[in-house]
Amino acid sequence: MQSKLDRFPEIREAVGALCGRFPVEYWRTLDESRAYPEAFVDALTKAGWLGALIPQQYGGSGLGITEASVILEEVNRSGGNSAACHAQMYIMGTILRHGSDEQKRRYLPRIATGELRLQAFGVTEPTTGTDTTKLKTTAVRKGDRYVVHGQKVWTSRVQHSDLMLLLARTTPLAETKRKGDGLSVFLVELGTAIGRGMAVRPIRNMMNHETNEVFFDGLEVPAENLVGEEGRGFRYVLDGMNAERILIAAECVGDGYWFVERASAYARERVVFDRPIGKNQGVQFPIARAYVNVEASNLMRYRAAELFDRGEPCGAEANMAKLLAADASWEAANACLQTHGGFGFAAEYDVERKFRETRLFQVAPISTNLILSYVAEHVLDLPRSF
Repeated sequence: MQSKLDRFPEIREAVGALCGRFPVEYWRTLDESRAYPEAFVDALTKAGWLGALIPQQYGGSGLGITEASVILEEVNRSGGNSAACHAQMYIMGTILRHGSDEQKRRYLPRIATGELRLQAFGVTEPTTGTDTTKLKTTAVRKGDRYVVHGQKVWTSRVQHSDLMLLLARTTPLAETKRKGDGLSVFLVELGTAIGRGMAVRPIRNMMNHETNEVFFDGLEVPAENLVGEEGRGFRYVLDGMNAERILIAAECVGDGYWFVERASAYARERVVFDRPIGKNQGVQFPIARAYVNVEASNLMRYRAAELFDRGEPCGAEANMAKLLAADASWEAANACLQTHGGFGFAAEYDVERKFRETRLFQVAPISTNLILSYVAEHVLDLPRSF
């Protein structure tokens, strides 16, 4: 199914060809065994797609967020799952925008080639959730090192990363003027951290998504691994969230198109009562409605990406794109499952797998309710609700 909104045909063709080497059977097998798509991630990395946002001077492609979003859209549209590796594309932005020249030279070229994987982001904590400014993990300066104590949760891809970006409090909240002050960002080299003050416990969840609880008990991080200025980490994290929102929106758009294509194909082929079920408006309309909403969310994705690439404020657009696309993919998932009836629950049709995968985006990386709170406060000038 071709959308009139499709752009960058050369990228789509190249990424689509790569994804064609990893059909739905590949992803289904991984899902059954809870395995990581190593071969796919390696192929995507070697082709340069995960280094799309890294400037050419550091070995990347130097593309914009618009092109990067098309790459991830195509992965999900092919039946794959970008969440296995999408963070490699955007987490490095904190180093790129706020890291020292030495950190950029040391890490970015190796991230671009895939020699180093930076896919883990330690922010969320079990007792604070999305109330990030109240996180309890601390990093205390002692000489040329910071000593870290605390706990993180829902830290994904730790077992498949060499580096983790960690947000920790370096100044007690009571001693700060603003609640966003006193948080700092560190690069943790996982090869030397795990087992030496850092422990990881996997969390089994409803889909094949490697995520973990992480415990810090006296982990020592070299002071040179502080990114930017001490105490400004919360701003650095917020700075990268628009990119994340836009890329996640694109993945949802890809999922949405996949569900609509699958539902339409099945409705044309499935014959009940001597007629294809796609003749029935009760089947047609939910699929058509889902397609309309995917197309609309796609427009907002491109609008947000356009603003981001021009360096203009895009917080509202990025958040709205993520919300609209997540809602559209979830609506399309339900329409697709309903169209397939009982077969929608059969693993061999892949609908139930993609159904589980796209449901995540109603909750992460930010819940739809928090996006609505953001729009209410920052766009509509309504009183802050929390």
